[in-house]
Amino acid sequence: MRVQVILEPSDEGGFTVYVPSLPGCISEGETVDQALANIREAIELYLEPVEDDRILAENALVQEIAL
Repeated sequence: MRVQVILEPSDEGGFTVYVPSLPGCISEGETVDQALANIREAIELYLEPVEDDRILAENALVQEIAL
């Protein structure tokens, strides 16, 4: 899976990075490499399913699809 990220210089130094296609998925780092490593982790956590948050109907079907 490939996603576009936007890196912006931060006023305090370093970089802020966010993912336009994943609202609220944002991170930062002192260097470009650190910011990219941090956003990768943020993306993984953003996309990780949270079983406790899901309340399904008794007859619901759960499917996985490839992106």
